[in-house]
Amino acid sequence: MRRIIAVIILPLFFLSGCTAYKTQFVGFRPAEAYPNKQVVAGVTIGGEAYAEKDAAEKAFGFDIKGAGLLPVQLVLDNKSGNNLELVPAQTFLVDSDNRYWNTIPTNTAVDRVEQSTQMAAFLGQGAGKGAVLGVVGGTILGAAIGIVSGHSVGEAALKGGAAGAAGGAIIGGVKEGTSPEREYRITDDIRNKGLEGKVIPDEYIANGFLFFPAEATSAKGLRLQFREKETGKVRMIELKF
Repeated sequence: MRRIIAVIILPLFFLSGCTAYKTQFVGFRPAEAYPNKQVVAGVTIGGEAYAEKDAAEKAFGFDIKGAGLLPVQLVLDNKSGNNLELVPAQTFLVDSDNRYWNTIPTNTAVDRVEQSTQMAAFLGQGAGKGAVLGVVGGTILGAAIGIVSGHSVGEAALKGGAAGAAGGAIIGGVKEGTSPEREYRITDDIRNKGLEGKVIPDEYIANGFLFFPAEATSAKGLRLQFREKETGKVRMIELKF
């Protein structure tokens, strides 16, 4: 009997160990400190692309490029006198062949992570991909966009990761990790923490990530559009990486 119990329990401990995930915090510099920074109508924007697999993996703690996403970090210092919002439909990554790539909506980005073979490899055979989505998805969302208003970006990322881990890291938790309730919570987190539709108030600093398809193997620049909420004016900025 003891031998049977050991045969059952040991693999479960192995699988639970496979689901361990260490939250990675990504710092940022002031917008004006980036070499590619641009200033348009009182808005300073700078950033960098994580087009290389190793750099992206170091930033997120797993092979996010292999999961189908190419992250671009942006820092915006809004001194325009207006509230701003990005226009994702008119924001494009430009690769070294001058091809334009659309942003991936944050819900689609999380779906790519959930469905990726990289996550299955990260967890190990037999582990539920839904369980890792709770941890990894929450962490991505926590890091995806932090509007700095008295709270650190690291704290936002930590809360996102903790919320995901609380519901997803269950031994053999395929059913729990993929339950409709968990999927709803993840989708809700995406809407609350995603970059799309977020308003950046005047005198605020915003930091976060845009996600592009990893089918773009390089990142030469970013063509970014934002809108002034009060005036309706649309501004365009081009960043070089």
